[in-house]
Amino acid sequence: MPTRWPEMIRSAVSEETALTVAIVALVVGLLFAYLAWRGTHRFLRQIGVTDTVEGTSFERTAQRFGTSTAGILALLVALFVYAVVALFALNLIQVFEADLFWSRVTNFLPRLFVALLALIAGLLVGEKAQLLFQERLQSIKLPEISIVPLLVKYSIYYIAVLIALAQLGVATDALLILLAAYAFGLIFLAGLAFRDLLTTAAAGIYILLNEPYSIGDEVRINDTRGIVQEVDMFVTYVETNGEEYIIPNREVLRSGVVRIRNQ
Repeated sequence: MPTRWPEMIRSAVSEETALTVAIVALVVGLLFAYLAWRGTHRFLRQIGVTDTVEGTSFERTAQRFGTSTAGILALLVALFVYAVVALFALNLIQVFEADLFWSRVTNFLPRLFVALLALIAGLLVGEKAQLLFQERLQSIKLPEISIVPLLVKYSIYYIAVLIALAQLGVATDALLILLAAYAFGLIFLAGLAFRDLLTTAAAGIYILLNEPYSIGDEVRINDTRGIVQEVDMFVTYVETNGEEYIIPNREVLRSGVVRIRNQ
């Protein structure tokens, strides 16, 4: 048990000696905290954290304060190490009631540390996921698709906040209710937002499978007449007189297409 070490030291030495040991522990704790900071910072650089978070909002904010994401994570580790040493020193000179003190500290301090890590990781992973989805979906020329990266980012943020709250002792039932409400809202809003997108995708699959027209054909869709440049699952690209029209495939099926045969 953590309480035995301070009790053993206090029983073996005088109060003055215990105070001296506590002060020495605080000084040595500074050394341990520095070594923890330096080692963590070096480790994070070696595993590529610095390159991974480069360009994110969190990293830019950290740089404005003269530090970095790796520096902040290393600082959290150093503070955690020194907090453990400082709490040991305070308990050694009986600043707090031992049993109650250590039971609370051993439960809360690691949870606080994990909560902070969860928040930082959520901010970083959420933004990187947003950038990744933007790159993957940039070829889809539909306005509805722009909401997907945002949904991914804020979903990761939300999960990180839930993890942090759970670590800080918020009731699990309440967190599950919040998560269920968020999931329901996400599905409901996604259904509304992507109704046209799903319709367009279904129309695109039909066009790609049946090929009513292909690249190089001259077609008329609604009032647009031109040469088909590209057909994908979502849109059809038609060029005429130096202008390119991007027509959603749902509009193609809804209005019909006329393929013009040159005589």
